[in-house]
Amino acid sequence: MNATSLTWITGLLIGGLSIASSVNAETDAAATTPELAALQLQEPTPIQELRTTDNYTIVSAPTEPLHMDPPKLPDISQFTAAAVQAKIDRKRTGRAGMERMLQQDTLKEFTGGDERLREWVKRQREMPQAIFIEGGYITPREIAKQVPSRYFEETAPGVFIARVPVIVGNDSTLHIDEKVKDFRLSQDRGSFLINDGKLFITDTKLTAWNEAKKAPAWWKKADTGKFRPFLNSWGGTETYVVNSTITSLGYSGSKSYGFSISQYSPSMAPKMKRGHPTGWLLNSTFDDMWYGFYCYEADDVVLLGNTYKNNIVYGIDPHDRSKRLVIGHNTAHGTVQKHGIIISREVNDSWIFNNRSYDNKLSGIVIDRSSVNNVIAYNESYQNYSDGITVYESGSNLFWGNQVMNNMRHGIRVRNSTDIKLYENLSIGNQLTGVYGHIKDLTGTDRDIELDPFDTQVSLLVVGGKLAGNGSGPISVDSPLSLEMYKVELLAPTKSTGITMGGVLGLNQELILDMLIRKQQAVLIDPVESQQELLQ
Repeated sequence: MNATSLTWITGLLIGGLSIASSVNAETDAAATTPELAALQLQEPTPIQELRTTDNYTIVSAPTEPLHMDPPKLPDISQFTAAAVQAKIDRKRTGRAGMERMLQQDTLKEFTGGDERLREWVKRQREMPQAIFIEGGYITPREIAKQVPSRYFEETAPGVFIARVPVIVGNDSTLHIDEKVKDFRLSQDRGSFLINDGKLFITDTKLTAWNEAKKAPAWWKKADTGKFRPFLNSWGGTETYVVNSTITSLGYSGSKSYGFSISQYSPSMAPKMKRGHPTGWLLNSTFDDMWYGFYCYEADDVVLLGNTYKNNIVYGIDPHDRSKRLVIGHNTAHGTVQKHGIIISREVNDSWIFNNRSYDNKLSGIVIDRSSVNNVIAYNESYQNYSDGITVYESGSNLFWGNQVMNNMRHGIRVRNSTDIKLYENLSIGNQLTGVYGHIKDLTGTDRDIELDPFDTQVSLLVVGGKLAGNGSGPISVDSPLSLEMYKVELLAPTKSTGITMGGVLGLNQELILDMLIRKQQAVLIDPVESQQELLQ
């Protein structure tokens, strides 16, 4: 974030202190009402003293259970260039040769339905062939010695172009190393890269290349759906990228999204019987990709210190049933169509931390479709065209110490998600609400309810942090299953009427502000039925 933004934020927070003081004065004055005067004379008696507001109760809750230590983040010191080099097995020498693409298990996804085979026939102008690497370790220079130059060629010192698909066999390792200035995949001839073994890309470039234009295969809106080269690593594989630049990969074809680490499709996985794929992507740049990163049923993938810029649909997009991901210290910006960072559909037990996501077409960070038990901490999400952080149908997640600022919609938005813990977050200067919780019935939409079920329930625990200068107010929660707030600073309201809370909070705002700000109590807001059950 630039110095101007930081100066503005600092000024806003300092200025907000006087407004917070005025809230104390207002609540003091409000205490002259019989209801609040009686409340002030009483000692806090959690759960037993109920204040009923339109089917909800407001009560001071014990604070000790709210204490939580900062989350323990993964040790990232182990993920280094040296550690990647140590994983490379150079003992066996690999070989490269030409084979037809048909009847190859690794290519059935790309030669089956949707007339995809016709694409390669058209571009190769012959029965489609591919380069197959087998038997061990190989570099592009060795491939060029073993394959005819019309299929694979060194066009300039250190610059190689593949004019057919390249497939790394299950027993093999392809290393695109620092001796390679650019490894190019020809868009004109239909080249792509499939890893079915081990792939190392270190200190180099990998580029989708338009030979006719002698330039990268830059995406154009008018060309949406048209082929661009891509990289996909299948089940059981390992993929490592370090200090490299990946440019212009991917289009909308299945498993052709750009840079993908994916288990085999459900029709092929039982036959292949492979474990979950994995990989490390470190300190690299992904530019003009259809998806900057995509994974499917991948485990223990590490994305660390990368830059995802000007990608088309998503910057980072881990998907279906991927687990234990480490997504840290990345920057995602300029996404053309959707989000900077999103995890979606049962992406669980993962860490998203110390990332920056800004200037994306929709949200900066999204947790989506039953993705649970994740830690989202110390991220900055700002100047996005939708929310800073969006949570859709994904319960039991912890958000700690994030900064969401100057987003076009909400700072943090939570929909149909329960057990959401928001600790020590800063939500400032967003055009709508600092924290917005709500429910929505998604039946009757294009959502596959069997694949992506949901419950119209939302519950939040908001502890610490600052909500300042948000256009529609600091916080609004509609129809919560439960809402608890403690030590939340409400600063710098944008409305002349002062702090304005929405949803169930707005129904008895004076009481809530008195408890939260002046008395420094934890405020618990529950449906009447829940509190009555506790009293029985």
